[in-house]
This record gives sequence, C-alpha cells and structure tokens, in this order.
Amino acid sequence: MFLEEFLPKSISKLCNTCSCALGGAMLGFASYYGDHMVLQKEPAGAVVWGYGEPGPAVTVVLSGDGGLIIMKKTAEVIGPSRTWTTVLDPMDQGGPYVLMAGQGSQNVTLQDIYFGDVWLCSGQSNMVMTVSQIVNASQELADAARYPYVRVFAAAPARSDVELEDLERINLPWSIPTAENLGNGNFTYFSAVCWLLGRYLYEALRYPVGLVEAAWGGTPIEAWSSPRALQACGLPEDTGSPALSSSISPHQQLSGPQTPSVLWNAMIHPLLNMTLRGIAWYQGEANTLLHTELYNCTFPALIADWRRAFHAGSAGQTELLLPFGFVQLSTYRRQSPDDSFARLRWHQTADLGVVPNARMPSTFMAVAMDLCDERSPYGSVHPRDKQNVAHRLQLGARAVAYGEKDVVFQGPYPTRAILEVTRGLLNLTYSQELVCRQRDTRAFEVCCSSQPSPCSWLPAPVVAVGSRTVTLALAGCRMLVVALRYAWAEWPCEYQSCALYNTQGLPAPPFLLDALPAGETSGHSEPTAGRELLLLPGSWFSPGI
Repeated sequence: MFLEEFLPKSISKLCNTCSCALGGAMLGFASYYGDHMVLQKEPAGAVVWGYGEPGPAVTVVLSGDGGLIIMKKTAEVIGPSRTWTTVLDPMDQGGPYVLMAGQGSQNVTLQDIYFGDVWLCSGQSNMVMTVSQIVNASQELADAARYPYVRVFAAAPARSDVELEDLERINLPWSIPTAENLGNGNFTYFSAVCWLLGRYLYEALRYPVGLVEAAWGGTPIEAWSSPRALQACGLPEDTGSPALSSSISPHQQLSGPQTPSVLWNAMIHPLLNMTLRGIAWYQGEANTLLHTELYNCTFPALIADWRRAFHAGSAGQTELLLPFGFVQLSTYRRQSPDDSFARLRWHQTADLGVVPNARMPSTFMAVAMDLCDERSPYGSVHPRDKQNVAHRLQLGARAVAYGEKDVVFQGPYPTRAILEVTRGLLNLTYSQELVCRQRDTRAFEVCCSSQPSPCSWLPAPVVAVGSRTVTLALAGCRMLVVALRYAWAEWPCEYQSCALYNTQGLPAPPFLLDALPAGETSGHSEPTAGRELLLLPGSWFSPGI
C-alpha cells in the first residue's frame, strides 16, 4: 500500500510518510494521500481521512511552507476500522502546503501539497493506454517536465467481492510528472487520455490539477457498477444466473475483473471520501459483446450512482451533479457488418444522440469515431491519437464543468427535415455551420415506410451541402421516410474524414432518428415544397435497433 515507515531518532517521533507505527499503534493517512498530492480547492472543502487508535482525538494541521498554521481540525477515531475523517475549510488554489496529522506523541506529515481541481479517470484499456503508447510519444514525454503542477496518482488494478474502505494497492503514488512515470510501460501507467485532459485543463485554468487513474483493460461496465446500479437496470448480482449469461457466449463466463461490481468494490468505493471536481470515462468496447442493449440503462445508472456515492462519501463536498465526461467509442474493424459498436455509441447517449440531455445532465462527450488507427501496434481497437480525444474532452469540461459560454464542444446535429417526395430528396437543417470533408455515399441511410419490418436500410447519398443544410437523394425510397441514421457503422470513416464537421473541426456525432410526419410546411401548398418531418431519437420506433 506504499505505506513506508520512517522513524527518525528525534524525540518528537515524526513520520514523514503516509503512516507511523509506534509501539503497536498506527496513525496514518488513507492510501491515496501523500506528498505532492492535489486536494480539491474552493468552493468545496477537501476531505482528509486516515487511521488512528481509539482514545485521543487526531489533530490535523494545514500549514504554509514556512510553517504558518493555516487551519487546525480535530477528528475522533471511530468504528472497528479505526478511521478518522475531517473536512478542511475551502481553500483557494495554490500551494505548497504541509499537512500534518497528530495523535498523542505520533505525527505524520505530508509535504508539497497543492489545492486545485481533482479529476478521476476510469474505464478500460483505452483509458489505461499510457503516454508512451500514443502518437508523438517522445515529445509528449519530454514535455512532462513543463507541467509540475499537474500531479498524477494511479490505483493498481484490483478486484474484491466486498466493498473496500481503502485501496489495497497503488501503482503510482502522488507524483510530479516525469517521462518515467507517464510512460512506465504498455497499459500500465500513466493514462494518456487522463494526462492530456489534465494538461489541457491546466493550460486553460492556470492552476493545479490532480489526476487520479483507476482503470482496468477489458472490463465491462457491470464490473464498475455497484449492486444498486445493476439492480436499477434489472441485472442480478449472481454472476452465474441465466439472466446475466444470456447475452454472452455459452463458452464465456464472467470472471476475474469482469465480474459484476468487483471493480466498484476495490477501485471506486475506496475513493468515495475524496472530494472531486469531475470524472472522465473511456469504456464500452467490452459491452459490445455483453449486455449491449442495456447500456442505455447501465451507463446513466452508473453515472447517477457514482454521483450520489461521491456526494455522500465526501460529506456533501463533491457536488451532486458531478461533471461526468466520456469518450464515445472509436473504431475496431473496417467494413464489419456488425453494428454493435454503432448501437453502443448510441446507447452511450441514453439513446438521445447528444449530451448533456434529460437523462444524462451535466455530462459531456468526446466523439472519437473518426480517429481510427488500423496500423496501431496495440490493435485497431486501441487508436494512438489520444490528443484529439483529450482535446475534445477538455472542450466539454470547460463548457459543462466550468461554464465557459463561448466554448463550442459539440459537433453539428440535425434539427429539421423536409421531405420532397416528388423530387426524391430529403433536406436536413443542422444546428451549426457545416464543413463537408467527405461525400460518403453510405454516411446517411434511410428506412422507408414501403419496406417490411425489420427495415433494410438504404443509402441516401449527399447531393448538396449548404452552410447549415444537407440534401440527400432518396433513390429507391419513393414512400415516406420513417427513419434516418448517420455514421451507423463500426468503422464509419477514415481518419478525420467523416462526412460532416463544424467549423471548429468537431465531427457530427452519429445518430438514429425517427422521422414522423408533421403536416405540410407552413405557407406552402405546392407538392415541391415538401413535407416537414419531426426528428425524434430512434430507440423504440426505428426498426434499426
């Protein structure tokens, strides 16, 4: 647990580590407090907790680097776990500070502490990929020394059948970034997406950022979900039950880190006392093979459950609507007929296409379907361009978490459709100015009312692109269009070459929309004026999902 013991000969018995063992007694901070850490700044108060002996209260003192006492708190040691907890007064950004916990004659001191914003990064292998594995890795690693106020911490992969109070193991204690600890090895530490997100946020905020990585490759969302969250989606806790095994191969059983709730128990539950500013999540590939159809429930349920748990665990200091950013799935196999990646991408938005939305408030999404990497030495499911992923994430964080009104963080999305039956055209109006990078004949597809169910999707080639409009040809679809979809493929386009982007270079997200007649367009009676269609998220109506 990286709990080193240092017992100097001085009579004060000072222990400059996480814990101090003297005469069988133990005083210490919890495993994820240490030298060089970042604690959450105001308006929240940072929660600090640790271990002690029953009896005398633990005194927690925050001091300036020169020894000036900033604040002093006392906490009682409670429960069989012999833990103490206190909440520091809200602190402005900055440092360095010294944090000391004392009980009786024992003292434990942490040095070089800063206050800033703390972000938790979690998910599976695309979150685990380290800085040494990405595009331009050598330069990114060399640049690490320029960011001493972006501090990093990585929990070790661990699983448990019961909820743990503290981390069992740590891969990287709180550290100042170096080329060595950002690029320790393949799929170890430190997360490239997490690091780049924190670095870009630091460049925008200009104050300390603390990054906490808790991720494990190849893991489904069920492993990161509490039993409460699983129950909310009708999933049983019994991993051997037929209901849980119904959507996986008969030869595959959930075990190890794939077992429901084991990563919640060992890697998330121990962190709940930490005061956070936000969460970044990159996960979903494993769920293209497991409970794909339930991800529109399991993902919003995990977000809501984590928020409640972090809010309660931090004594209300972590805000209830904790900003939650995520990466929409990238790509895997070129020309694959399977649409599980496309369905999972849609379910990542709770079947509403864009976030934040009513089911997923205070969330933001980085679209990544145009960042394919067929030649990745780590497999095409692990694209190496994590810079664009993190750039798109930080735009969402600045807009949603930090309230920057002038930051554009979403790509263009259709808001209106006019069907010209006699001309065989469908005119779409978009929310933003468009840039067409590729006239892909299969980017758009339509489902027509003349077709039997389930629908056989027909290509709708782009024939014209205006400032905010796209005109599609409906060859083979002479009846009413009942559904429309875009970029609905495992590998929808080549690198940064999907059909539509906005002027800031953000790709239009994929969608599946129902098109319902809304009557004749206002002020027109001639057939060529067309019929307006209501565009609604296609989850229950469309035959394509």
